[in-house]
Amino acid sequence: MPQAPASPTPTSTAAPASLIDSRQAAWRLLITLGLVVLGNSSMYVVSVVLPAVQAEFGVGRADASLPYTLMMVCLGIGGLWTGRLADKHGLMPVLCVGAVGVCGGFVWAGLSGSIWIFGLAHGLMGLIGASATFAPLLADTALWWNKRRGIAVAICASGNYIAGALWPPIVQHGVETIGWRPTYVLMGLVCGAGMLILATRMRQRPPLVVLAPVGGTAAGAATGAGEVDGAVGAAAAAVVDRSRPFGLRPAHAQLLLCVAGVACCVAMAMPQVHIVAYCTDLGFGAARGAEMLSLMLACGIVSRLVSGVVCDRIGGIRTLLWGSALQGVALVLFLPFDGLVPLYVISAMFGLFQGGIVPSYAIIVREYFPPQEAGARVGAVIMATLVGMALGGWMSGWVFDVTGSYHAAFINGMGWNLLNLSIVGWLYWRVRGQAAGRLAVGAGAGAGAR
Repeated sequence: MPQAPASPTPTSTAAPASLIDSRQAAWRLLITLGLVVLGNSSMYVVSVVLPAVQAEFGVGRADASLPYTLMMVCLGIGGLWTGRLADKHGLMPVLCVGAVGVCGGFVWAGLSGSIWIFGLAHGLMGLIGASATFAPLLADTALWWNKRRGIAVAICASGNYIAGALWPPIVQHGVETIGWRPTYVLMGLVCGAGMLILATRMRQRPPLVVLAPVGGTAAGAATGAGEVDGAVGAAAAAVVDRSRPFGLRPAHAQLLLCVAGVACCVAMAMPQVHIVAYCTDLGFGAARGAEMLSLMLACGIVSRLVSGVVCDRIGGIRTLLWGSALQGVALVLFLPFDGLVPLYVISAMFGLFQGGIVPSYAIIVREYFPPQEAGARVGAVIMATLVGMALGGWMSGWVFDVTGSYHAAFINGMGWNLLNLSIVGWLYWRVRGQAAGRLAVGAGAGAGAR
């Protein structure tokens, strides 16, 4: 179970509550965005070099996908301990270690002599490097903002997709001009140095405050589904028992969120990890696939920002529900269309539909769980989403090796997406039922008073 953080040390004191939603919070958010862009670069460039690595080491598609799988699993595991360390010691030391991990992992991968060493290097980048710049920063951002919490967390999470839009074309150009190995070494030096510089600006610990009720003021004011939903939302905003999230034991609620995170990201991984290889198999070339990946993630940036605004109005659980449903729609569209132009369009749609899913988990944790457990609990849920990405990346490659096409892999992704949708829908149903009950009790008490 997550523990309450240790008391801040004199060199790492909590910020005053007056700095919430302040200009300093905005500057910190901008620095955080840069850290996410640099630290999460490895999550997307490995997909770009997958065809070249597969050809050089002479392995199958599933084996070539293993470095990505290992990196994502290690990133998820690393998110657990980096979240706890950030809760206890602050962000700066965690980020400095992460910078060393990103630099060392890229350089080691660029010098690797086998697919297994290449995979271990990516595991290092995930465990020590990228993990320091995702879950801890999401949790930290949520604690610096209140009125604009959803959009702030969305901006932070958008750094992940900015990395996906920025780095694949650059790396593809490097692969075509100087080769993937020198490109990897240069990536390590640039990203590691940039992270170290930005980490020095993250000494201040977040403010220690009592969080607003679930959904904030806006979530209760308008749920967007008519008079009944508006009343239910208002009741939900009035009282939230953070010791019983969704009316469940905290461990049970956490487990359901983790299973949902695995399921949605197994589905998400299919296009994100394999779009470059898919385009290569269709005869369009790796460069077109890299462009589609970049377009997909650029649209994901827009999606995350819009989802942040929506989340401030309707809350995290409903935002997650909508994101899961729309992601399923986009996956279905990949089945009947495999032309060049349709794939560009569907890739953009996929990015627009699924970009807000992962940040919603951080918002849900902030809304329903105690704030002193934010780092560890967000780390656990983000770990689950990354395990889902890892499993989905490998599983799609394995299905391809077995069937000889990606058709079955897309169907597999749709099945996992339905699992996520069912869990999130059930949690929303429980929240709605609890809020309706509180509304009825409040109405009865008001009538009795009259």
